[in-house]
Amino acid sequence: MNLEEPIVFAIDDDASMREALGRLFRSIGMRAKIFASAQEFVKFTRPDAPACLVLDVRLPGLSGLDLQHELAAADCTLPIIFITGHGDIQMSVEAMKGGALEFLTKPFRDQALLDAIHKGIQQDVTNRKHRGQIAEQRARYDLLTKREREVLGLVVTGLLNKEIAAQLGTTEFTVKIQRRRVMQKMRAGSVPELVRMAEKLGIPLPRD
Repeated sequence: MNLEEPIVFAIDDDASMREALGRLFRSIGMRAKIFASAQEFVKFTRPDAPACLVLDVRLPGLSGLDLQHELAAADCTLPIIFITGHGDIQMSVEAMKGGALEFLTKPFRDQALLDAIHKGIQQDVTNRKHRGQIAEQRARYDLLTKREREVLGLVVTGLLNKEIAAQLGTTEFTVKIQRRRVMQKMRAGSVPELVRMAEKLGIPLPRD
């Protein structure tokens, strides 16, 4: 994973608010990129770094909630902190149901925003680490042979070596060798760990 410096993105159509956010971020040395519209943000190529998004609810064109929906549809887990000058309970409920980290009503305390941003970046660090682990495990799984994948699928269902051998039409000795290779290639220290890997990867289990 690229360990670039964290960055906060902010979108607000109010020029004075953009300036205020810029001053706040600069005052604490925070790396930031501020946009006047959701469309500008969508076109921007985001760096490979932990980040979060400070997003105004009411924006011209693509609204904050619309952008939240688009990011979710694109499987983007970027933590979102909504800000608004219009306290609307329905909007806040929709935003939080959509996975928003926080919903702040203007004027808000600078520290409240900074605390939310810190929490968002830490959440993204965790998310990125998790995605990296899944990608690494997927790469290991892809190195298994077809038969080793079959053995893995049967091992995680709790079958014994002799039961796996009977189901695959081979010998128990052969299954022991294949099972050992599966554990080594997947770098699993135990069967429970292998089961957790299979669950995370969404590996289909053999049918009875």
